[in-house]
Amino acid sequence: MQRVSVVGNSGAGKSTLAAQLARVLAAPHVELDALHHRAGWVPIEPEVFLAEAARIAAGDRWVVDGNYRRVVMEGPIWERADTVVWLRLHRRAVMVQLVRRTLRRVVTRQPLWNGNRERWRNLLRWAPEDNIVRWAWTQHDKYERRFSGAMGDPRYAHLRFVELRSRAEVRAWLDSVASAEGTGPQS
Repeated sequence: MQRVSVVGNSGAGKSTLAAQLARVLAAPHVELDALHHRAGWVPIEPEVFLAEAARIAAGDRWVVDGNYRRVVMEGPIWERADTVVWLRLHRRAVMVQLVRRTLRRVVTRQPLWNGNRERWRNLLRWAPEDNIVRWAWTQHDKYERRFSGAMGDPRYAHLRFVELRSRAEVRAWLDSVASAEGTGPQS
C-alpha cells in the first residue's frame, strides 16, 4: 500500500482511520474536507480542487480521505490509488458516532478546517447540505450503491478494495497493517 483512498459516510471515521494509517505507512495524510471548505464554509473552486487533488495524487505515497466523487472516483485520486478502504459501517453505528462528534464540536467550538466551526443552528436546519446529521442519513444508501458498484467496475480493476464493517474490523485491520509494516499494534 502506497497510495490509499479512505471512503465512507460522514461520521464513519474516515479521517481518524486515515490519520492512523498514514502514521503506520509513514505517508502524508490529506483530508479532502480541509481542502474543500475554505474559511466561512465557502467551497473551493471546482477547477482548483481538481488541480490540487491531481498534485496530491501525483505523489508516491499518501493516504487521502473523502468522498468527493469528481476528484476521488472520477478523478486523480482513484486513478493513482492502489488501495481503497471503505468504512462500510451500519447506518446506526455511523449516526451514533456522528451525533456524538457533532455535539462535541458544537459545544467545545472546536475549530475545523480553515477556522470553520460547526454551529447549533445547522443542527436545526432540514436541508442535508446544511445539517451534517441529515447529510449522513440521506447519503448512506447512496454510498452503499456507489462503492459496492465500484468494487465490480472494470475501471477500478487496478484497485484493491478493503471493506471494513465494524469498529472491531477497523482496529483488527489497522493492527494487521501495522504488524506487516513492523510498527506494532495501533491504539
